[in-house]
Amino acid sequence: MSLIDTRHDQIFPVLTAAQVAVARRFAEGPPRSFAGGEEMAAIGQVGAPSFLVLSGQAVIYRRDGAGAKGTVTTHGPGEITGDVSQLGGRGALVEVRAGDEGCEAVCFDAAHLRALIIGSAEIGEAVMRAFILRRMSLLADGGAGSVLLGRPTDPALVRIEGFLTRNGQPYSVHDLHDPEAEGLVQRLGLATEHLPLVLCPGGAVLKAPSDVELAAGLGLMPALDPAELFDVAIVGAGPAGLAAAVYAASEALSVLVLDGQGYGGQAGASARIENYLGFPTGISGHALAGRAFNQAQKFGARIATPLAVRTVDCSGRDQHPPKPFVLTLTDGRTVRARSVVIAAGARYRRLDVPELPTFEGAGVAYWASPVEARLCAGEEVALVGAGNSAGQAIVFLAPRVRHLHVFARGAGLEATMSHYLIDRINALPNVTLHFHTEVTTLSGDAGSGLQGMETRDRSTGETKSWDMRHLFLLIGADPNTGWLDGCPVALDAHGYVRTGEAWDSPTWTALGRAPLTLETSVPGIFAIGDIRAGSAKRVAAAVGDGAQVVASLHRVLAPT
Repeated sequence: MSLIDTRHDQIFPVLTAAQVAVARRFAEGPPRSFAGGEEMAAIGQVGAPSFLVLSGQAVIYRRDGAGAKGTVTTHGPGEITGDVSQLGGRGALVEVRAGDEGCEAVCFDAAHLRALIIGSAEIGEAVMRAFILRRMSLLADGGAGSVLLGRPTDPALVRIEGFLTRNGQPYSVHDLHDPEAEGLVQRLGLATEHLPLVLCPGGAVLKAPSDVELAAGLGLMPALDPAELFDVAIVGAGPAGLAAAVYAASEALSVLVLDGQGYGGQAGASARIENYLGFPTGISGHALAGRAFNQAQKFGARIATPLAVRTVDCSGRDQHPPKPFVLTLTDGRTVRARSVVIAAGARYRRLDVPELPTFEGAGVAYWASPVEARLCAGEEVALVGAGNSAGQAIVFLAPRVRHLHVFARGAGLEATMSHYLIDRINALPNVTLHFHTEVTTLSGDAGSGLQGMETRDRSTGETKSWDMRHLFLLIGADPNTGWLDGCPVALDAHGYVRTGEAWDSPTWTALGRAPLTLETSVPGIFAIGDIRAGSAKRVAAAVGDGAQVVASLHRVLAPT
């Protein structure tokens, strides 16, 4: 049974007459009439509104990038159209048309929709639950979103799948070995050098797109006005950044979140987090991040992914009032903010092997998501790492592969991994642990990907060759602070951002105050989460930082 079958009433709630009366007070205008069959919202339309049906019917259609179309449902009086795309004004995944007898409805653009959800807790709960479940249904049931054409093992196709998965976008993959997929490519008049292809639900055809091109094609990139001044720009959409976004936006601050990858950060790649408070059965990092992402959008935070920050102009902080920070993005655009929260987390640490770049995405992976698990299903697999992220990946991968070899430089796991993960790994029959061992050489080529590797026992010097097509590297991370070059934010000896210390400088003397909690050496710039020196490097601690920093933001932003 599909999700729609099992949770129909929650996915398509019907508001009572009293609730409809309340909801109409939040609509952007008077009721509108639509003729029978008239298009009310198109697939791919950016900023498509939601409609609350007052009379008649509105029919919801889904269509994937290859043109396959189906009916999702028919909304009657008291029902509201839309899914989580409407909260952030992103590209719509479904089409809305008036039923045969026409339709009368009131409209809610993103701002009015958020006002409704926040303004009425009862209606907001029903609508948020419905929107989230509708997206889950599109992800699970298929028939909507992008169609990817290519070879399943192509690193570029794997990257695109990873991007769509991280950003909660439905898609399907058509293997070029399938005659139907090959015929589709020929009908489009395209050649194999254009692969992989992305057929967007809105009709655009993208040839081997970058993440930025893909986001633009799907309507995920927000419009940013360089003249707009945000109260706070949050750099990073991991647990810390999303927590700060939720708390800041819910307290009426204007918030922009920037991230070069997608939401979730490193935690978003965790197959299962089992010690996060309130989830006794565990929750995947992606699911946890997805909830926070929707929550932040509900309160009006603007989330721009994949947009990374290249530089921050911190000049003029000793003026009165201080000049806004100017953040230059990797696509050349600029945004301005009165304060900045650094929540950029860390970058995956790389193996010190010269051949590594050849095999990144072609056999070497830095996380274990369902995409990577599908590629190595039933095969012998290697994993390097001894921390909790490695433990979670081992537990996730082992049931899906023939055998899993784990390599660690230390003498055991007890000093670096949670006890419950060690117990679980010891119970896995197809996992072999190799301690005092490091990977020294990778072999293969760019065309065929990783084919083998060599390891060395650090205690005996003995080397061993392995036939291996899949290697997972979970060996920790380094602070992601390279983009701060040119901004005098103080770092510790390991590159993490120092906060809350007393600084002897003319700028602080002129301000007449000491740095606030989580504030860096530059007034108005804060650091939270894993990138902060001395942080606990735990999801719960990062979320705590995100909540705590908002009190300091209010003090900095308050009129003087």
